Amino acid sequence: MMGHWIIVPVVLPAIMGAFTLLVLRNTIEVARVFSTVTTALLAALSVWLLLGASAEGPEAYFLGNWPAPFGIVLVLDRLSALMVALTAFLALAVQLYAIGTGWDTRGRHFHALWQFQLMGLCGAFLTGDAFNLFVFFEVLLIASYGLMIHGGGRARLKAGVQYVAFNLVGSTLFLFGLATIYSVMGTLNMADLAAKLPLLPEGDAALMRLAGVMLLMVFAIKGALVPLHFWLPATYAQAPGPVSALFAVMTKVGAYAVIRCFTLFFPVTLPASGALFANLLLPAALVTLAVGAIGVMGARTLATVAAFAAIASMGTLFTAVAQFTPQATAAAIYYLLHSTLAAAVMFLITDLVLSRRGTTDLVSPKTPMAQHGLLAALFMVAAIAVAGMPPLSGFLGKLLILDATRGAGQMLIWGAILVSSFVLILGLARAGSAVFWKTAPGTPLPHAPQPLAFVATGALVAGLIGLTLAAGPITGWLAETAAALHDPVAYIDANKLEPHDAP
Repeated sequence: MMGHWIIVPVVLPAIMGAFTLLVLRNTIEVARVFSTVTTALLAALSVWLLLGASAEGPEAYFLGNWPAPFGIVLVLDRLSALMVALTAFLALAVQLYAIGTGWDTRGRHFHALWQFQLMGLCGAFLTGDAFNLFVFFEVLLIASYGLMIHGGGRARLKAGVQYVAFNLVGSTLFLFGLATIYSVMGTLNMADLAAKLPLLPEGDAALMRLAGVMLLMVFAIKGALVPLHFWLPATYAQAPGPVSALFAVMTKVGAYAVIRCFTLFFPVTLPASGALFANLLLPAALVTLAVGAIGVMGARTLATVAAFAAIASMGTLFTAVAQFTPQATAAAIYYLLHSTLAAAVMFLITDLVLSRRGTTDLVSPKTPMAQHGLLAALFMVAAIAVAGMPPLSGFLGKLLILDATRGAGQMLIWGAILVSSFVLILGLARAGSAVFWKTAPGTPLPHAPQPLAFVATGALVAGLIGLTLAAGPITGWLAETAAALHDPVAYIDANKLEPHDAP
């Protein structure tokens, strides 16, 4: 049993963030050590929690030992443990990159904000209460805005304001949805909702459908689904490279929330929901996929290419999620892992190119770059992964999604995924040739080797290779995870606080 360890992924970065902000903000060297050690401990703990969740099943942690619907509950199951582990691995690699490139020295509070961001992410994945999901979303919003404008600049500030404005609209809509659910059900505990919704009187079903649509819109904003995606291209293109790389997992919070909520207390088999949510989500996902691919093809900077590639990946991911079947959910989670690492690699390479060329413009040829060959090789690997070409995990992920979408609507879904993949290949090939082939004669600008930055980027590439080589056992494990999500009896039972344990 994990016991009190379940809350540590939330408490550990929260304490370190406050300590860094109050004590270490003027000593960057010490802040680096404390913050990196904290992230490394979080990564180690997340692996242990993942092993425990795999072996023992869902486990709930009741703060103050209060039962639903009054208590604050954290729930560790396979999916939440996997997302915490993914976040910790990505954060550690990207944090080392930020240190290796000196990005963390361009503002006084980088490491404090970094830890608060990890607190919000881990809390969002572990919470078993819909209201606390909203709370952790707001923690994410505040910390991510500070990271977004790190280093200053007019364009970055403008993109940050747009990012906050869109997400505040989402937060307001989230509160309306939660208020509607609470007014009908009298609880916001996810497992409690799952147990009570089948007993809902027919007269209240319409209100719950309305609340479900509002939640779906909120998660669509977080996941950058068309037409609620407008904040992402400018935000990701203008944010510092390591921040954009960490943000690769931010959009996955939206996908995670859809999987969690709409398999647990808004399942498609429920009379109150039916196929409504799937019918809303799938068209938006397909249009998002098309918009992302076309955006990559028409982008004028490498940063914009990376941003629209992230949008396309979210369209592919939500196409699988919208099927709401165990097989499709397993494929979606595999693709989620892949797309998070692939997008992060692309953003880090973009930042390395920017620091060596002074621009990521694709139009006019520039002087050669330092470490040109190594960067070109890394970009080729990232492009193969993002486009979904063999032999990397993107190809396997899309194959899993294609296999999971057989049946009704198959031709439309398969056509969208295959055509968009071809467009992505063309767009990424165009970008790569403009950056790495069309260079004017000259001597590369002097630049430090930055070995730690390349090690960190290589670690994420290694993660993609690992996903590919271990695809068999990983997909088997994910199939069991998806089956548990669509039959959440164990999750609901774990949230029941026995009477003799109650205060």
